[in-house]
Amino acid sequence: MNVNNVMADLERKHPGESEYLQAVREVLESIEEVYNDHPEFEKAKIVERMVEPDRIITFRVTWVDDAGEIQTNIGYRVQFNSAIGPYKGGIRFHAAVNPSMLKFLGFEQTFKNALTTLPMGGAKGGSDFDPVGKSDAEIMRFCQAFMWELWNNIGPDTDVPAGDVGVGGREIGYMYGMYKKLAREYNTGVLTGKGINWGGSLIRPEATGFGALYFVEHMLAKAGKSIKGATVAISGFGNVAWGAATKATELGATVVAISGPDGVVYNPNGMTQEKLDYMLALRASNRNIVAPFAEKFTDATFIPNKKAWSIKCDIALPCAFQNELNGDDAAELLANGTWCAAEVSNMGCTPEAIATFQKAEILFAPGKAVNAGGVATSGLEMTQNAMHISWSAAEVDEKLHYIMQSIHEACVKAGAEGDRINYVKGANIAGFLKVAQAMLEQGIV
Repeated sequence: MNVNNVMADLERKHPGESEYLQAVREVLESIEEVYNDHPEFEKAKIVERMVEPDRIITFRVTWVDDAGEIQTNIGYRVQFNSAIGPYKGGIRFHAAVNPSMLKFLGFEQTFKNALTTLPMGGAKGGSDFDPVGKSDAEIMRFCQAFMWELWNNIGPDTDVPAGDVGVGGREIGYMYGMYKKLAREYNTGVLTGKGINWGGSLIRPEATGFGALYFVEHMLAKAGKSIKGATVAISGFGNVAWGAATKATELGATVVAISGPDGVVYNPNGMTQEKLDYMLALRASNRNIVAPFAEKFTDATFIPNKKAWSIKCDIALPCAFQNELNGDDAAELLANGTWCAAEVSNMGCTPEAIATFQKAEILFAPGKAVNAGGVATSGLEMTQNAMHISWSAAEVDEKLHYIMQSIHEACVKAGAEGDRINYVKGANIAGFLKVAQAMLEQGIV
């Protein structure tokens, strides 16, 4: 395999799909040497098949707003790879959603899910619908219209969507209710992130953030460091950021920054339970601003139009969106003494930022490893639904611990470079080999 040749072909077929092409290049550059050691992969054209989704489902979503006006959005489901299990991946509602974004997320999801040790393939979906400023009734009508178009392409053993940016418990509830009505299937694992009283799993809302901190804990321990006493900057203030802030605080770190589109909150005294609870209230307000946090808590300061990375910290945790931390941000973090960065969001760092961190030889780990706790717990929810049981929070947390430890061990094994661990390489190689071998054994399909 020649990476540049593969990429040139992809760029010709998919011009302008920058996020998708970026994600593919990162993986291919990591696996090139290993891939070329396996001539059976080249003979079966594993890479050429793996970088293209199995299918992309596109549909119109028409709904009526509170003023009685007809609105039209576009819905998507990218079913990327099912070599090791049913398609699994979130649904994202955001104005910026487009095929390139969802293809990159589905591609990343394939390897992330492979790392979890659970039998799940990769997928992603969503719509350019923006829930910000919409009423509950409008969101319900949109979710119902979205599911009306999607429902016959998903199922508990076919494709299992979950939440993502713009899609939380409320949205999952509306979509699940419509799915049940249309499919006449009840209490199944067809959607994860469900309410605890109707098939959901304990720990699921906080699982991405919790799992990320478990991974970071293992990464620091491997390097002879500890999170206790460290300062942490977190981007975002939604479920993922809340889970990360909660677990970081529990492990003895001080969360000194959270952020939103409007700016960053400097929080030098760290989080209290009241502050953590208020993060959820901010998310539920549907305003998508973080400034009210500093209005409520006088020991915090709001700085408009600044990122979390402007705040001095030991550990940087992007928890919001792809490419949210760029090369300039990475340089600023290093100048302020940051010695660890971990992507809790999907592809949270640009290639320039990753290169900057790796050149400086600070600890860095990619999203497909760090944030796999969310989808892992979704997989555990699927298992509970299939068995018609409900595990305790302690049982789920124990399994989440084990999965994140297993992911870390796989990254270390595949990413060892002398005395250092290249976690980007390790995550990509470990996930790729599992999917590639499954594809090889299943023939040309």
